[in-house]
Amino acid sequence: MRKTLKSGIFSLGLLLCLNCAFHISAHAEDDGRDLNLTTLTGDWNGQRQTWLDRGISLDFTHRSDIVRNQDGGIATGTKWLSYTDSRIRLELNKLMGWDGWTAYAQFHSELGGKPNIQKVGSFIGVDNIEVNTNTAQFSALWLEKNILDDRLAVLLGMYAIDTEFYVTDSSGVFLQRAMGMNISVAQTGKNGPPIYPMASFATRVRYKSVDKNTYLQVAVLDGVPGDPENPRGTHVKFAKGDGVLLIAEAGHFGEKPGGDDKALNKTAIGIWRYSSHFDEISSPDENGKPLQRKNFGWYILTERTLLPKAGHPGQGLQGFLRFGTAQKDINQSDWSVNLGLNYVGFFDGRAEDQLALGMTYAHASEKYRKLNHADNFEAVAEATYKMQVRPWLVVQPAVQCVFNPNMDASLKKAWVVSVRTEIAF
Repeated sequence: MRKTLKSGIFSLGLLLCLNCAFHISAHAEDDGRDLNLTTLTGDWNGQRQTWLDRGISLDFTHRSDIVRNQDGGIATGTKWLSYTDSRIRLELNKLMGWDGWTAYAQFHSELGGKPNIQKVGSFIGVDNIEVNTNTAQFSALWLEKNILDDRLAVLLGMYAIDTEFYVTDSSGVFLQRAMGMNISVAQTGKNGPPIYPMASFATRVRYKSVDKNTYLQVAVLDGVPGDPENPRGTHVKFAKGDGVLLIAEAGHFGEKPGGDDKALNKTAIGIWRYSSHFDEISSPDENGKPLQRKNFGWYILTERTLLPKAGHPGQGLQGFLRFGTAQKDINQSDWSVNLGLNYVGFFDGRAEDQLALGMTYAHASEKYRKLNHADNFEAVAEATYKMQVRPWLVVQPAVQCVFNPNMDASLKKAWVVSVRTEIAF
């Protein structure tokens, strides 16, 4: 009875969200500069705009997800989870006369259940705000200096690589976790890599060509973000054996399709490597201890506006492809791919809405497959529609199908239904 009631409430909520979205204008004409329109709490009687003019930008976001595993996986059932963050950016040129200097901080917290851990069991992940431990912590706290007409930028502080490396804008609409950082990198590290929800102390250097269409960026980060012994709160801990993570990416922004300044045309290639050693999946040495190996990989990505919508900047059909590898003797997956299509402004009068279809495929490494008698892959297919109900309100239903959850032959294909609500305060 309880499961039936939860399912009924969930279905009713989804229908109400859809009905609401298609009968309320998306305010496509708003230029995004009026804080009274783009935020729920408004301009605070002009105070926020005054601070913005002085170089102080404040932003607050809350996301709530209702996720139901309808069939398959570990168990059927519904979970609620949420993410709240606050961000402050200081343009120090305006504040203190420090030309080219920027300071940035982001603090976030999570609440609620664990739909993937407790219900689905996906290796790839079905919700990008789900964390292992609910806590509050900094995900960014850094200082950056730009010189040479903003062509050279040096950053120092707490930093997460998924903010600038391995990034495609068109994949960001999806709820599945691997559409943020591809699973080839996301699976690595002694405490995970420095991606959401944890940052590492880092230095990042980025150089752009004269026309700013070609770039090279390199980051060196503490190899173990946070404190594995204490998952709650923010920790900067340099322990013996942590080593560093080195990641580098070179990319190019091509000519904008249709002459649209908001269109996408990006291609990039990257490499990453940990300096410390990791246990091999199997093959112990003569003393019965796991062999030690370095963990490394490479990736390529591309995204493009395939069919720009004439006369509507930023709208049209977008496509992306990302492929990455990881050391086959250490990791559960030795290569993974993301691909998808995203149509911005599919319905007339709803310029900011996004209709998207995408998939992540993670191939099982041979040693992991043999040791665990596992399936040779896991794949997650997702269809979603992101609705800009108000400039400050997003409602996003999604359906995902998880094939071979966690590559575990004992788990059935899972069907997952979600609704996200996002508010800008």
